[in-house]
Amino acid sequence: MVEQRNVRVTGPLAPYALGFKEALARQGYRSSCAHLGVMSQASRWLSSQELGAEDLSISHVEKFATWRRTAGYVTNLSIHRVTLLLDYLTSVGVVTPVELVTEKTPLELVMARYTRYLIGERGLSASSVRNYVEMARTFLSWLPVEGELELAGLNTAAITRFVLAECQRCKVSSAKVMTTRLRSLLRFFYLEGLTPIALAPAVPAVASWRQSSLPKALNARDVARLLKSCDRRRPTGQRDFAVLMLLSRLGLRAGEVAGLQLSDIDWRHGGLVIRGKGNREDRLPLPVDVGEAIVAWLQRGRPRCENQLVFTKLCGPPGALTRNGISAIVYRACERAELPAVGAHCLRHTAATQMLQAGGSLAEVGQVLRHRSPETTSLYAKVNRRSLVAVVRSWPGRS
Repeated sequence: MVEQRNVRVTGPLAPYALGFKEALARQGYRSSCAHLGVMSQASRWLSSQELGAEDLSISHVEKFATWRRTAGYVTNLSIHRVTLLLDYLTSVGVVTPVELVTEKTPLELVMARYTRYLIGERGLSASSVRNYVEMARTFLSWLPVEGELELAGLNTAAITRFVLAECQRCKVSSAKVMTTRLRSLLRFFYLEGLTPIALAPAVPAVASWRQSSLPKALNARDVARLLKSCDRRRPTGQRDFAVLMLLSRLGLRAGEVAGLQLSDIDWRHGGLVIRGKGNREDRLPLPVDVGEAIVAWLQRGRPRCENQLVFTKLCGPPGALTRNGISAIVYRACERAELPAVGAHCLRHTAATQMLQAGGSLAEVGQVLRHRSPETTSLYAKVNRRSLVAVVRSWPGRS
């Protein structure tokens, strides 16, 4: 039996608890309690199944995860913590690598080919590839498949049913993105000979009208509340404050903030290199207050690591924050400030609106937000009250 900070590991995994804790520390995990807790449960589960440590495999990990959900556990439901344990047991020779090899399903084989197509033929970024593949898995999982993945019988009726079902549970903007990704998948099917006819044109268009609504933005008081909600005495608050400053002052996208690297900041000349959509690179001036927020995070909050990204995780190894992680920072700030939940893109609209209110022109807004077309920037003409007042006509009958 091994006990570490109130976490007791008994059973077949007990001899490896101390080594596992030391391995987690070497990987950068500040606390190993949660991992040791799952290890303790896995050890007891192995005992109940009359299995030893050497019997732990991917199939047993999945059965253990199912058992935890059935038992009513609501935390640490991902198999990630157990796979870390598997990696450690493999490194010390308890579990052989052969036991970790699983036979690829037809779905996984198609997804692997689609991933290579998106990277090699389409030239998409890693984050875009993940999003396209996720939608593809959703579509293929929705199809009635028994055994082999048969796509030759796919028809327009099935595609229409899928689109209608998905549109009922998402917003118009999300539905438009979904249909774009579905067309890409169907084009791939036809190019690879998986479907006899081209089905991409069969994907119905999502009804929407351009510029039919006002861009959602926060006022200056709400932005101040968001920033004030960050406890800048702690590393998490310093990081979140710097992220919110970049989003609200420069109007960056969540993915652009997540991808910002240390080498992208020109401290001598006060500039930033932004890598945006379509592998496009732009230079933006770095305001003093935004630069000071980033410096505070880098000097007093950011963990020491070889990662070249500006913003990293604080729990576990200091890995990269994803676009969803940046959006989660905004959601948590809204919750702390007791404001309605908004996403990171709302702060992009906020930056544009504040520039117009300060006397900036639509051309200047488009330059800062790096819009490719003036038509995209024209959305903000409806919130440019100063320009609208200049062209409004007086009510008939008034002098």
